[in-house]
Amino acid sequence: MTKNWFDQGGADYAAFRPDYSPALSLALASLSPARRRAVDVGCGAGQLTLSLADHFETVVGVDPGVDQIAHAPVRPNVSYVVAPAEATGLEAGSADLITAAQAAHWFDLPAFYAEARRISVPGALLALITYGAPVLETDLCDRFDRFYADEIGPFWPPERALVDSGYAGIDFPFPELEAPASGIERDWSLPQLLGYVGTWSAARRAREAGRSDVLDAFASDLAAAWGDPERLRRITWPIRMRLGRL
Repeated sequence: MTKNWFDQGGADYAAFRPDYSPALSLALASLSPARRRAVDVGCGAGQLTLSLADHFETVVGVDPGVDQIAHAPVRPNVSYVVAPAEATGLEAGSADLITAAQAAHWFDLPAFYAEARRISVPGALLALITYGAPVLETDLCDRFDRFYADEIGPFWPPERALVDSGYAGIDFPFPELEAPASGIERDWSLPQLLGYVGTWSAARRAREAGRSDVLDAFASDLAAAWGDPERLRRITWPIRMRLGRL
């Protein structure tokens, strides 16, 4: 795994990262060979993990970030393991579904795939899920797009290109299934959107480079365009997936 840009800030990640629709978890469960165990790798603060728990007997969230796991939600059939994606420590042949939501671009993929094969049951479903830049309402789009491409853009780690391509170029050596259409829609206030932007790896890199001014200028301009900061605005993230049989 590359540098972990999310080894801190678990509280913000839990508060501001969008979770996934129940329909996505149901679709993944319906494609799984059984519903005994799902393993959510690179689970962060459990944005997908908790939703899977509605459809599987047990769910295990795996993440190398202690601070992320500390802020993940709990349920009786959900447990968490602090471990890298490439060495989960889980028992062999135990997972009917393995997911990696907004995480696979950080993995050492050959090592992760070997681990996924090891912990999976025959015919298990592997789902690599990602969403790229959010789509804002029309009057906010130009300012956001300029920020994303030109201002914060240089601070994205190289792996971000895989997200922006919808994982189209990611190595995926498995019999592939057609992915169901999916997306995320939220009605957010200005503080919620800015909180989300603050969780980006690019935002952390900008702050560490002494360029918080990039974030501050964007926040100021967006506030002027937004109006009442508590006004709810529609934010949309199209989801892309690679689904395969192990």
